[in-house]
Amino acid sequence: MALRVWITGASSGIGAALARRYAARGASLGLVARRGDVLRELAASLPGRVFTYPLDVTDTAAQAAAAQDFMQRVGVPDIVIANAGVSAGTLTGADEDLEVFARIMAVNVQGMVNTFHPFVGSMRNGGRGRLVGIASVAGVRGLPGAGAYAASKAAAIAYLESLRIELHGSGVKVITVLPGYVETPMTAVNQYPMPFMLPVDEAARRIIRIIRRGDSYAVLPWQMAILARLLPLVPNALYDRILAHSIGRKPRGLPV
Repeated sequence: MALRVWITGASSGIGAALARRYAARGASLGLVARRGDVLRELAASLPGRVFTYPLDVTDTAAQAAAAQDFMQRVGVPDIVIANAGVSAGTLTGADEDLEVFARIMAVNVQGMVNTFHPFVGSMRNGGRGRLVGIASVAGVRGLPGAGAYAASKAAAIAYLESLRIELHGSGVKVITVLPGYVETPMTAVNQYPMPFMLPVDEAARRIIRIIRRGDSYAVLPWQMAILARLLPLVPNALYDRILAHSIGRKPRGLPV
């Protein structure tokens, strides 16, 4: 039987690349994104059964209704990928950034919860399936000028671990993926060096391999996996001194 795959943030970047690869493998897809026109254009280019749901992942009711529609059409998904995410530079002392903080946290954390919530019961009852959260290496330690994004990804990592333990023994796997830099619209605005950058299609290929293996936690590429292991070991005084002066800052403004 063909895979049934649900992907949020599917209109561009990692989400669109995942959709293309799964469609090429004959999967039935449920694709979620805010930009309905771009989403429909992507769907029209894909083979097989593709259902599009233009909505904001922070809209709990809309996500639940879309999930029910998808399950009625094709059944309970085998894979649910919470990929939707936004980013922007933020400063706690800036009044105009308070709304940006709230939006980033809402999309990157509550949006992930909203994505999984409609499917957990059915997947648990069936004793199978994979819930995949796309977090980030940025969630391993705080980054100057990116407090909202780093905090949201740290929260996502902790949430996914909590969910994994809750579902232990149920047959439902929870998979946490931490990409480093990937060539997407989110990173295109960055005006600083981004080491070990992955092309988006290569990132999607590696993520699908991680999902197929059922890894509970994975960082990509391998260079970033080493960095993610080492960063927590760096003393605060040294970490603060290095990061305060040697890293570029994400542009501030509306989340992308």
